[in-house]
Amino acid sequence: MAMSQVHIDQFAVRAADLLEHDDPVLAALLDRELDRQRDTLMMVAASSVAHPSVLACAGSVLTNLTTEGYPGARYHAGCEIADDIERLAVERACAAFGARYANVQPHSGSAANLSVITALLQPGDTLLGMDLASGGHLTHGSAASLTGRYAKCVSYGVDDSGRIDFGEVAALARRHRPKLIVCGASAYPRVVDFARFRAIANEVGAYLLADISHIAGLVAAGLHPSPVDHAHITTTSTYKQLYGPRGGLILMGADADAGSPDGRSTLRALMERAVFPHGQGTPDLAAVAAKARALDFVGTAAFGELAARIVVLARALAQALRDRGYLVLTGGTDNHMVLVDLRPHGLTGAAAETALERCGIIVNRNRLPGDSTPVRVTAGLRFGTNTLALRGLPPSAMIDCVDLIDNVLHQRLSVREAREHVRRLCERYPLPHYGRIDA
Repeated sequence: MAMSQVHIDQFAVRAADLLEHDDPVLAALLDRELDRQRDTLMMVAASSVAHPSVLACAGSVLTNLTTEGYPGARYHAGCEIADDIERLAVERACAAFGARYANVQPHSGSAANLSVITALLQPGDTLLGMDLASGGHLTHGSAASLTGRYAKCVSYGVDDSGRIDFGEVAALARRHRPKLIVCGASAYPRVVDFARFRAIANEVGAYLLADISHIAGLVAAGLHPSPVDHAHITTTSTYKQLYGPRGGLILMGADADAGSPDGRSTLRALMERAVFPHGQGTPDLAAVAAKARALDFVGTAAFGELAARIVVLARALAQALRDRGYLVLTGGTDNHMVLVDLRPHGLTGAAAETALERCGIIVNRNRLPGDSTPVRVTAGLRFGTNTLALRGLPPSAMIDCVDLIDNVLHQRLSVREAREHVRRLCERYPLPHYGRIDA
């Protein structure tokens, strides 16, 4: 073992010992959460599990460093090592996505979106984004978000097949002449045609923002078309499908040196200002290091295999659900996500989510196109395979998972029986590197 690794390991052990000694109540809660993650089937589409080396960076001594600005242009001294770390993160982000520009400082995907939107738009400008119930995100113009208050927001949706209605997108763009069009989604199981969105944006003179927070891993692995050279700006979170820390990225490709809205600078320069000082102050440099570590993994053959497994499992999951009589939106999936309408079963998303959670299966309720239920109730469930793929479950295991889900939802198993099934699956397919020390 290298001396640096020995030093890190000894530091981590000492830190854990201090926590156990100084705050046993909190230490016990963290231990319980670790056990919960090991022993549950995480099928939330918006989550993954970070490698322990990513966690080591996120909890590193960089937390002690307070600074503002960018590498080579900080507003505090003592940043030469931090500068090298941030440059490394930028280099790896550009390599992972074939980008010409990357900003690795956003605290989340939402923060990245807010920085971009408030930089490109003036208050009251028009934004065209995907409707929340059709699969969009809060920051794509929802009235519940700052974006819905900052801009005049117009929403597009999906057609009767559940696919993006590009006829509607084009018609709304021509009618409202938005300054910004947002594409990408948080609950859309099919391929997003970024080139078609760009053609519409070009026709009406709009900027195009692509949010790939949910599909970033597939994009990086070449399993979903990339928006980086189609959209003016691309954003993503780093914890969903990049298996990284909580955080976000802003990326640009061919348009990095295009003009900003005021014509006084480039989009590259505008995005620098949009994050700091416009949207954020001090960056979380420990998170930046953790992003660098995760992005290094994204560039490996092993990540490509993991991404391919995500898609295979999602398709197998969708098929198994259909075979059990569940209504799967769009009839299937092209990515990691499967959306199910529970109304034919007389269930709500909230009731199903709670029943499954009691049995150790973690999913999330989700609104659907045309859903008239309250937002905390919903008519559907959203499933995802990011963590199942990391565990190494084979496609055949999706039949077992769906049988288990179906039996829980229709009360054919007791909680104890269902939990035992879950425990055996988790034991057979453990989270890599998360094994018990005494095992």
